[in-house]
Amino acid sequence: MTATPTPPQRTGAPALRFSNVSMVFPDGTHALAETSFDVFPGEFVTVVGPSGCGKSTLLRIASGLNPATSGSVTVDRSSLGYVFQDATLLQWRNVLRNVELMAELEGIPKAERRKRAQAAIELVGLQGAETKFPKQLSGGMKMRASLARSLVLDPSVFLFDEPFGAVDEITRERLNDEVISLFQRNGFAGLFITHSISEAVFLSTRVLVMSARPGHIVAAFDVPFEYPRSPELRFDPAFAELSGRISHELRGAHS
Repeated sequence: MTATPTPPQRTGAPALRFSNVSMVFPDGTHALAETSFDVFPGEFVTVVGPSGCGKSTLLRIASGLNPATSGSVTVDRSSLGYVFQDATLLQWRNVLRNVELMAELEGIPKAERRKRAQAAIELVGLQGAETKFPKQLSGGMKMRASLARSLVLDPSVFLFDEPFGAVDEITRERLNDEVISLFQRNGFAGLFITHSISEAVFLSTRVLVMSARPGHIVAAFDVPFEYPRSPELRFDPAFAELSGRISHELRGAHS
């Protein structure tokens, strides 16, 4: 398999913009320092960096869960999907009712939100599990339900906070395939956080490397592989070469 360059899709206004964002928590922890980057429509950007460098903090600021100490974020929060590290499903709701939740909170009529939820469930491959409760689901199924819940509102920007870190490698790879399919189908701007360089390269159009705390962007790598991406891509020499370059940069970011 040969890498085919994909021109970066960075035209028009960015869907998500961080401008000199810094974050100091009340306990004095300096998490982020003047961090700036854009994510454009049709881009899937992944951030890797040392533990504690502020990767997840970026998403919390983007979503409005935490205000930045300084700097600004430009994003349409009315069209924002967020998949957390944990599936955060409501234990007393079955899969269908969990997937309906965001649409319910937005006041979408029951018939319409049920229609949207069923379509999202089918997109992530959970059809047949609609009446199951979270305790009856595997880790991978829980993350699929979490994905479906965010898909119901058809977000233009999708935030992923290490969503597959707790599942086994085979399940993780299958979920990566599903995320790519959703990205191709829906064309959202994606910002994904992970510790896995392989996952970052496989999913993304661009990989950003953050420094140790206080985090800021120290390197950016365009990923020159066409979509859709076959699982065999992970064994391609060009894939390994790019992963090695990112790994080298990441080792430097730890120092």
